[in-house]
Amino acid sequence: MNIKRYFLLSSCLLALSGCFTQSSFETPPVTVRTAQGPVTCQLYLRDRVVLDTAIAFPNVLTKEQADQVCIDEGTRQLQQRRSG
Repeated sequence: MNIKRYFLLSSCLLALSGCFTQSSFETPPVTVRTAQGPVTCQLYLRDRVVLDTAIAFPNVLTKEQADQVCIDEGTRQLQQRRSG
């Protein structure tokens, strides 16, 4: 690849990377009730669950457990949307 193309491509990618942040894809937080207590989830893309994360959870859960609750909720909502 010649140097001009590389510079142009790099410049475009750098400019675009500032346009899209994780917060650009946030949906309103949802609260999931679990046996251990409520978990507040920040869900992101409506068709992906990889970014879904817990923003508040009971002390009896680890962050990883709470995040899994949120991923499960994102998956549930995704399946519900796909089934109609």
